[in-house]
Amino acid sequence: MEHIRVLDLTRVLAGPWCTQNLADLGADVIKVERPGTGDDTRSWGPPYARDAEGNNSTEAAYYLTANRGKRSITLDIASPEGQQVIRQLVLESDVVIENYKVDQLRKYGLDYASLAALKPDLVYCSITGFGQTGPYASRSGYDFIIQGMGGLMSITGERDDLPGGGPQKAGVAIADLMTGMYATIAVLAALTHRDRTGQGQYIDMALLDVQVAMLANMGSNYLASQQAPKRWGNAHANIVPYQTFATSDGHIIVAAGNDGQYRKFVEAGDCPELATDPRFLTNPQRVQLRDTLVPILADMVRKKSKAQWLNLLEQAGVPCGPINKLDEVFNDPQVIARNCAIELPHPTASTVKLVASPMRLSATPPKYGMAPPMLGQHTDQILRELLDYSDEQLNTLRTKNII
Repeated sequence: MEHIRVLDLTRVLAGPWCTQNLADLGADVIKVERPGTGDDTRSWGPPYARDAEGNNSTEAAYYLTANRGKRSITLDIASPEGQQVIRQLVLESDVVIENYKVDQLRKYGLDYASLAALKPDLVYCSITGFGQTGPYASRSGYDFIIQGMGGLMSITGERDDLPGGGPQKAGVAIADLMTGMYATIAVLAALTHRDRTGQGQYIDMALLDVQVAMLANMGSNYLASQQAPKRWGNAHANIVPYQTFATSDGHIIVAAGNDGQYRKFVEAGDCPELATDPRFLTNPQRVQLRDTLVPILADMVRKKSKAQWLNLLEQAGVPCGPINKLDEVFNDPQVIARNCAIELPHPTASTVKLVASPMRLSATPPKYGMAPPMLGQHTDQILRELLDYSDEQLNTLRTKNII
């Protein structure tokens, strides 16, 4: 995507996640930030990146997670001069991505209709909580709220009848991240359409729409049955045993998806009688007698260590896995072999460690040319390179606090 330039008017996570994907794929992404403060997440710490002496830099780890490969320009778009700079940059860009509130950019003349009049082949993507239409369009949308409103928390968390039962959000901002992914796909599709027809278009991305879509089989199950699914915690509604178990020194996941795997599981646990117990021979029986069988299995699993169980079950061909903490994740030999962590040079932190893109393309793999930029690091470079601004023009804008 080295022939594509993206004007990035987003901040926090959903929008920056999308534009980082595009940057990883080679696009020139220009991140437009507020003078003085920039993206909100720059200060969302600790933790912060550290310099060679171990001191905190000014860049929060949260900001670093979604902004590599971009160039940063500071610009006051509330000012007429700043708005004019945006219009000039739009003429040099292929894509605009923004996550302002509905109609907020219209008062600046930076909405899709205004910019498409200047550049008809422009691809313009808006990311909001609830979309550009509907009764909630004017509301602010935050990932946590969307996880609740969109149904994810109704199916996430321990069973209501067990200790600790109740709704639970995901451990990361999954609605934001998935919206960034869907937005990436939509932008790529719109660019393909533009290349074939010469026509730009408007993309309306909403966190709530994405959250509803990613309910996947749960959403489909409800539409088919009109029965709302309930929370099952780390268990499975339709398969037993398919859940977490506590070992003598940690936890494992056992996913016995058929009767044969169940028998191998209990035989590995030195309980062959459970393999022939007429109550538990088939999965439907085990699901019906879940509350009888699972405590027996739990007692069995607690008698061996995590390492013992993983070794036994892997040898037996029973799907299983550990529940790793992040130090274990990044030291896992498979994660290391797949180069899931990268390190990039940074102006103040010496180097920063980041999670790599999971997109593995044989001919055009992601490129990690730049660490997440410092605030306004490329302002002068961009304005000189793309708009041919002189030192005098730059000084005038800087004096007026426009850049």
